Amino acid sequence: MSLESCYSALEGDYQTVFNRLRNERIVKKFALKFLEDSSYELLERSLEAKDYKEAFRAAHTIKGICQNLSFTRLYTSVNLLAEALRGEEIDKVPSLYPDVQKDYQITVDALRALQAEG
Repeated sequence: MSLESCYSALEGDYQTVFNRLRNERIVKKFALKFLEDSSYELLERSLEAKDYKEAFRAAHTIKGICQNLSFTRLYTSVNLLAEALRGEEIDKVPSLYPDVQKDYQITVDALRALQAEG
């Protein structure tokens, strides 16, 4: 899988991130580093524990990473969750979190496929 194909699979904006970082090797390096980030696990644990302040911090971190790497699909869903948590609109979390879970899985699956091809 090419890096552009990976971005297509995760519904990201390859051209934007390439224009920002100017080097495919660097884009790939940072995109694959996303797999090592523990913010999603923190988000899961925090939501389960109803620690919404920590959940906000985790969602906000994921949002920033996705924005920098142009992971558009995941950015969109996690941004909605982060803003609900920021505004302490906890009643919105159950309807927003499933989209984040789905989009995170799509992103990780695409990145793992890229990683598997070296």
